[in-house]
Amino acid sequence: MDKPLIGRHLVDSDGSLAEAPSEAPKVGILGSGDFARSLATRLVGSGFSVVVGSRNPKRTAGLFPSAAQVTFQEEAVGAPEVIFVAMFREHYSSLCGLGGQLAGKILVDVSNPSEQEHLQHRESNAEYLASLFPTCTVVKAFNVISAWNLQMGPRDGNKQVPICSDKSKAKRAVSAMVRAMGFTPVDMGSLASAREVEAMPLRLLPGWKVPALLGLGLFVFFYAYNFIRDVLQPYIQEGENKFYKLPVSVVNTTLPCVAYVLLSLVYLPGVLAAALQLRRGTKYSRFPDWLDHWLQHRKQIGLLSFFCAALHAIYSFCLPLRRSHRYSLVNLAVKQVLANKSHLWVEEEVWRMEIYLSLGVLALGTLSLLAVTSLPSIANSLNWREFSFVQSTLGFVALVLSTLHTLTYGWTRAFEESRYKFYLPPTFTLTLLVPCVVILAKGLFLLPCFHRRLAKIRRGWEKDGTVRFTLEMNHALAQKTSHL
Repeated sequence: MDKPLIGRHLVDSDGSLAEAPSEAPKVGILGSGDFARSLATRLVGSGFSVVVGSRNPKRTAGLFPSAAQVTFQEEAVGAPEVIFVAMFREHYSSLCGLGGQLAGKILVDVSNPSEQEHLQHRESNAEYLASLFPTCTVVKAFNVISAWNLQMGPRDGNKQVPICSDKSKAKRAVSAMVRAMGFTPVDMGSLASAREVEAMPLRLLPGWKVPALLGLGLFVFFYAYNFIRDVLQPYIQEGENKFYKLPVSVVNTTLPCVAYVLLSLVYLPGVLAAALQLRRGTKYSRFPDWLDHWLQHRKQIGLLSFFCAALHAIYSFCLPLRRSHRYSLVNLAVKQVLANKSHLWVEEEVWRMEIYLSLGVLALGTLSLLAVTSLPSIANSLNWREFSFVQSTLGFVALVLSTLHTLTYGWTRAFEESRYKFYLPPTFTLTLLVPCVVILAKGLFLLPCFHRRLAKIRRGWEKDGTVRFTLEMNHALAQKTSHL
């Protein structure tokens, strides 16, 4: 590298960091890569005295902050009690010659394996480092924090730092350093958890896999159905070429269907959970695994619903810009002139479109509010009652508005006779099943007979409040029952 990754002007600490230690303890770093340089900058800015061990200190000294001392590895490990090992796993063996000097010190492993290395090795990098230096205490930390986050501070990145080690004293020492650097330590247990901690950066949006596949599956299904109904059927039966609708029109018809069904799937598991609690008469019985996972993915499903709804709004604005739409308007105007019609106005269609658009805007606005409150920065500023009101009550309002929006769009179209041989119902009729079930079930649970019972169950009441105690003092004594 010709230029350092981090400028020297970033050495000064910013106001977001925690209060630095008063004595400026000395910390060692073994390595001279990007992460080591970012780590040195953050430590210096947090009030620590940093000494960096490099195999070629003259070449790498200019890349580190001026306040950091860059020297040979043998000299860097002498004074510090805590030493960061910012090296790849294959270079750990090169440190074996420092075993005597490292005895009794805390080694902080910050490395991350590649996906192939993670599958190839059964032990984590931290456990491998501990096997090479049995006289040292190894702590796994900072592997989920990127060099950019270290450089810019916790304001622009993840604040949590998972930590694991077999020695609680070493974890406390590293946790204190994490807090001084402005991050939040998270105790992950013993060093055996290091493999799980090292797998965290390898996962790509683990909580989004099922919702993304669900959204993609719904999109493919509705797109294929709309293609068959609006493009393929007219072409086969009447020879009409409507393939120009594939990029915009068919997509715009598909997106609201996906958004509507996904929104209903956010509140369907809550209905099923309430029905199970009413049937069992207790809240202490565990839900089935499929329902438990469904409940945990509701946030992601809701955000995907908002994404599809927002795309639908953008595509709808683009519809009048199409060349095909302009041709349709010109052809309609020509037909009106030839038919000698000076005023074309259908009162019912005008009112339908006005109500349809108004309900759509209200539904999208409510969904936007739900999406914004899903952000951690916004959710943390709300108390539990406010968050529950927005996500539960306003979410159900958004579902009702979306249903009215869909019904207004359909109006009487579902009952119109098809001019084609095979009748295929409009797409919006297929999407109404699940939302209507959710709305009817929600309304049913609001009835006093169900609402009071469900409220009692969720406050801890159980249907069978009888506990039996068996007395073993005398076989002649009967079982006694105590009513709680």
